[in-house]
Amino acid sequence: MANIKSALKRIQVAERNRLQNRSYKSAVKTLTKTYLAAVEAHKAAPSSETEKQVAATMAAAYSKIDKAVKCGVIHRNTGSRKKSRLARVLKAQEATGAAS
Repeated sequence: MANIKSALKRIQVAERNRLQNRSYKSAVKTLTKTYLAAVEAHKAAPSSETEKQVAATMAAAYSKIDKAVKCGVIHRNTGSRKKSRLARVLKAQEATGAAS
């Protein structure tokens, strides 16, 4: 354990930042899973209501990813990759829905 006052403070700051970063990452994962579940529900029973749910969950996930990038929790390319994968899931689902 550190004895120097500044080192003790750095330990406290690092722990606080670690918890905030973990919170952001967890929220991104949770919103991603919620979005994927909404896409599956829309795929099973397409309706305007489920489509609105998909759009709302996608917006929430995008927002949280952008905030995590802004705070430096995740790299901007990682954020872009995550958003791209979310969009690709919906586009693939729409393509299969239009084909059948």
